[in-house]
Amino acid sequence: MATLTGVQQISGVDWYETAGAEKKAWRLSLVTYGKCVYWVNGDKQIMEKGELLLIPAGVSYYGKSIPTLTHTQVVIEWSEEAEAGLSVIDREEVVKHKPGCYELIQERLKIMQQQWQERPSYYVKMIEALLTEVLIYISRELDRGRIAPDKHLHVERMKSYIDRHYREKITKEELGDAVGITPNYAAALFKSVTGQTISQYVHAQRMKRAAYLLTESQLTIQEIATFLGYQDISYFYRVYKRITGSAPSDLLHERPRTV
Repeated sequence: MATLTGVQQISGVDWYETAGAEKKAWRLSLVTYGKCVYWVNGDKQIMEKGELLLIPAGVSYYGKSIPTLTHTQVVIEWSEEAEAGLSVIDREEVVKHKPGCYELIQERLKIMQQQWQERPSYYVKMIEALLTEVLIYISRELDRGRIAPDKHLHVERMKSYIDRHYREKITKEELGDAVGITPNYAAALFKSVTGQTISQYVHAQRMKRAAYLLTESQLTIQEIATFLGYQDISYFYRVYKRITGSAPSDLLHERPRTV
């Protein structure tokens, strides 16, 4: 079982970190914005948004921001061996990877960071479970081989289409037309690369927007639900609770006060 040593978000233009081979912690970094650079065992690794880097315990590395460029990365470190039987851990080698299921991994790391900061009951167990889930996602992708660039491109174009039309009903036929492939292939490709169905991804994008509106606007929950394409507010509540683990009303206290 992993023993957690830290979960943090790093951002800015002046980050610098170094570790010798004596460091006994594994390190997983996911870049969520911009670019940064790592040197691992003397090899230079330019890390961009959407890429992750897994550094085994005992491997020498250092990392820094690229001058004039800001970046954000979420980092989790743990000592001892993680869950046995996961290929990404068993190989005990440095892994640089652009996961197709980036959004799933980003969301899990975000929850880990929140748990680490807020420290509710059983937070360590929660983070360990989420870490195992993330390592499973990575292992599955590595086991089936790197995703071909053309498949990545198709999926990124589908994501872009969804990001522009997430308030609407989106079908596999529309996505297939948008990228020039058949509807069934579009649906199958999207699921195989992202780990989510088209519908699951659309709901996730809507809930991100919902969380923003719940804290930064003065719209009612009913108005937010309608704006995001949900005519049935009870269904909106169920989807929001399933994806975020909390109720929409839980965020209302974070709204700025009005004069």
